[in-house]
Amino acid sequence: MVSLLALFMGGVAGLRAMMAPALITWAAALGWLDLSGSWLSFLGSNWAVLILTILAVLELVTDQLPNTPSRKVPQQFITRLITGGVAGAAIGIPYELWLAGLVSGVLGAIAGTYGGAWARAKLADHFGNDQPAAFIEDGVAFAVAFIIILSIPAAATI
Repeated sequence: MVSLLALFMGGVAGLRAMMAPALITWAAALGWLDLSGSWLSFLGSNWAVLILTILAVLELVTDQLPNTPSRKVPQQFITRLITGGVAGAAIGIPYELWLAGLVSGVLGAIAGTYGGAWARAKLADHFGNDQPAAFIEDGVAFAVAFIIILSIPAAATI
């Protein structure tokens, strides 16, 4: 269950690179995800919440700009792999499965990057405009990440 949640959170990072770590910081800060004593404990700090939330909001804005580079160019793709891996590792930490979470997060980020690009292109073709497709992608990324965060406590019973 933990690896599956990490995989899906990596998929969110493939859609929106900063959305996954931003929601992880909120979960950690609110006590929904226990990262205390781990190498990712800093994600529960108020500074991490502030910085990653700002970055996530800025990403939502800049994604609407016509000159934003493709998510598949190396710097964008690598960022998604890193944020997906970190978010996945954070999900695995409370269950001592951080490495499985990290790998699952990276794999999810790969799938989310290419799958998200494909889906957005199809939606943009359908609407005849990229902007509605981008807004839908924003909503899907947030909703999926939020559902994953809400599902994390259930993993403790498995």
